[in-house]
Amino acid sequence: MKFSQLAKTMVLGLALVLATSAFAANKGSLKVQEPITVSGQQIPAGDYKVSWDGTGSNVEVSILQGSKVVAKTTGRVVDLNQSSQYDSAVVKKNSDGSRTLAEIRFSGKKQALAIGEAAAKMDAQESSTK
Repeated sequence: MKFSQLAKTMVLGLALVLATSAFAANKGSLKVQEPITVSGQQIPAGDYKVSWDGTGSNVEVSILQGSKVVAKTTGRVVDLNQSSQYDSAVVKKNSDGSRTLAEIRFSGKKQALAIGEAAAKMDAQESSTK
């Protein structure tokens, strides 16, 4: 009886550790040098945390400053040829001079997040090749 209870406790503990480490893998940092737009939301320059839920083309991305969510958008996890040396934002300059977040790359990771329009273009290209 005691062995059974110990085994249940260990399984629950292991599940908690695995869930925590999987969740931690879906976080990163973002430093914005100048104001940018994310899904219609203007984000001022500053340091942010990024978290996402999901994999592949179905990713819900949250950008936080402290504990406050400043923007939410859809995204896509994309593979890179080599890992990024720094946390960085890839920004698209629009015809009106404004800047839109297109991609977020994370230091030491071979994956990035394509954001909004960039993610949609990748989905369209992928479905047209099928």
